[in-house]
Amino acid sequence: MKDQLENLIMQMYRSGILYSEAVREFKKRFLQTVLQENNGNQCKAARELGMHRNTLSRTIAELKLDVRGIRNGTRRPPRSARPPVLEKKAAR
Repeated sequence: MKDQLENLIMQMYRSGILYSEAVREFKKRFLQTVLQENNGNQCKAARELGMHRNTLSRTIAELKLDVRGIRNGTRRPPRSARPPVLEKKAAR
């Protein structure tokens, strides 16, 4: 893997890519991969990345990643569409 990374870096350097562009592209690809592995679940992805969910959300926004395409399409229905939950009586 180290050789592959070194080859990639050499290709990027020779093509004249700026450092900031290289870092941005790496971040985008890395986050996309982790999000895909977690079906778009940002909480799980943030945990695996060792960062706070808010930091991940902010980074996703900064990089203009479209996470909607990563999700598998299943989402929780809104509360109005869920069956009512019976409240538990408080113990006295």
